[in-house]
Amino acid sequence: MLKTIEWTDQGVVILDQLQLPAREVYHTCTRYEEVADAIRRMVIRGAPAIGVAAAMGIALGVRDSAARDLPALEQEFNRILEVMAKTRPTAVNLFWAIERMRQVFRRTAAGGVDAVRRALVEEARRVYAEDLAQCAAIAQHGAVLIPACAQVLTHCNAGALAAAGGYGTALGVIRSAVEQGKQVQVLATETRPYLQGARLTAWELHHDRIPTTLITDNMVGHFMKTGKIDCVVVGADRIAANGDTANKIGTYTIAVLAREHGVPFYVAAPFSSIDLSLPSGEQIPIEERSPDEVTQIGGVRIAPADVPARHPAFDITPARLISAIITERGIARPPYEHSLKALAETPVPTAS
Repeated sequence: MLKTIEWTDQGVVILDQLQLPAREVYHTCTRYEEVADAIRRMVIRGAPAIGVAAAMGIALGVRDSAARDLPALEQEFNRILEVMAKTRPTAVNLFWAIERMRQVFRRTAAGGVDAVRRALVEEARRVYAEDLAQCAAIAQHGAVLIPACAQVLTHCNAGALAAAGGYGTALGVIRSAVEQGKQVQVLATETRPYLQGARLTAWELHHDRIPTTLITDNMVGHFMKTGKIDCVVVGADRIAANGDTANKIGTYTIAVLAREHGVPFYVAAPFSSIDLSLPSGEQIPIEERSPDEVTQIGGVRIAPADVPARHPAFDITPARLISAIITERGIARPPYEHSLKALAETPVPTAS
């Protein structure tokens, strides 16, 4: 099984996704600041993986803190949470993990410094195991939506590399459909400007021997118009209570094209990506990344030096364009205000 991240006694081991597909390199982060930097620089990326990494980074920082009493440890803990919170603003899994670790600290503080340290490490390991179990459940639920013989379009990377490992979310749905004997061909968009589709999704699916064809982002309309796409499956970084979904920039464009051509558009994400506190996508913060990621590819400038560029890393797909939202708790369908709320009351699969 492909592992994106792993907790070890030596530190948090992270697969460097900036090196893929040329090299498969793992780094061992021995300080929480290194984990935060890995999240910020997209060494590790994808909403579920960011949540797991944040939990492990927090646990690592507390475990190795020099604090010897609870007030000092709590002060250090709050600094760690602040550092983690500033890494990536859009993926709600980051803040879900931060709040989860905060609650563990509060519950175990009465036991003293050692009890808090043990509890946070155990919780980080639990977050990892739950992510694997939840992605497997997403895959199982979503596979029923894939036709027996289908060409599936996916955007960015929502596979094992975007989670703790294993199935992943959107690619998990595809993997599960293939395991069921369905004949699936994948069209993967390159996903400008960071090329997660070309570098990561194509690499993952090729690794799993799932037939995959890489296309540029601006080819999607052509392939939909010529009837070459049966459905779209993408991941999500945050889903509002009404079903509006933030995902990698370019997702909204694909959703509009899918609606125009009558192609089902599915979102696959763990329930931790659903932010019921936000009524709609208008409240979701959109991360603005460096314009260098637009004007350069692999460090090579492709635009004149004096031309400005913009890089919003995500866009918002309105709920009206989404056919279904696939979670580990089941499949939500419109109206999402009701179906997502109902799923919130459904028991979550636990790690075995």
